[in-house]
Amino acid sequence: MLDRAAHLEAIQQDREDLASAIRLAAYFDLHEGICNHFSVQCDGPDELYLINAYGWHWSEVTADRLLLIDGDGNVVDGEGDVEASALNIHVASHRANPRHKAIFHVHMPYATSISMLEGGRLLMAHQTAARFYGRIDYEEEFGGIALTAEEGERIARKAKDNSHVDTMFLANHGVVCSGPSISQAFDDLYYLERAARQQVLAQSTGQKLLIIPEETVKLTSEQFQNDFKVYAGKHFEALKRLVAL
Repeated sequence: MLDRAAHLEAIQQDREDLASAIRLAAYFDLHEGICNHFSVQCDGPDELYLINAYGWHWSEVTADRLLLIDGDGNVVDGEGDVEASALNIHVASHRANPRHKAIFHVHMPYATSISMLEGGRLLMAHQTAARFYGRIDYEEEFGGIALTAEEGERIARKAKDNSHVDTMFLANHGVVCSGPSISQAFDDLYYLERAARQQVLAQSTGQKLLIIPEETVKLTSEQFQNDFKVYAGKHFEALKRLVAL
């Protein structure tokens, strides 16, 4: 168990990294308005989460503008309010899969466009898409804005049943990228939008996609996963310099 000093230091590091991830989402145009939400579950014995406060533009989010909340949504530290759908989606999702320290929900353009298609899927037609093989799932029903705990739990139901899934497409809504660290969740978020953009652009030609054979997709996915933690860490450190304050 972390001692108090180490615990506070870990929360502060999470604050700084989460704020950087939010500013990066704005930098890459992955967010929508002052909506969408990122959260991190803090290490320690208590159920505590860092989450963006409602009302800030993502480009101006700093570590001290994040909220520290408990599992009931009470603000433990920070000023402002947590948006209702953020609370309902994120608390339910963290509880559904404790492996996910970081959970990022956005309506980024290209990935969201796939969620708007009947039977929309991220197709294995490029090596970037292959990194998600075996780690992706689809919520097929849209239940409106998640203003109730029940709707948050419904959205999180597949995360509970499929603990290996890190990326979820929400029908008519957007996507959720989750991971055991902030860097890994953001790496998936960044590359999911790239993969979706590649697919949408290729499909816009009207030509048939060249799907990669499944055996090769599996191999490519394994190659990505072998280096994922290290690569994601280095990538995130490089990206943070783009939005350093």
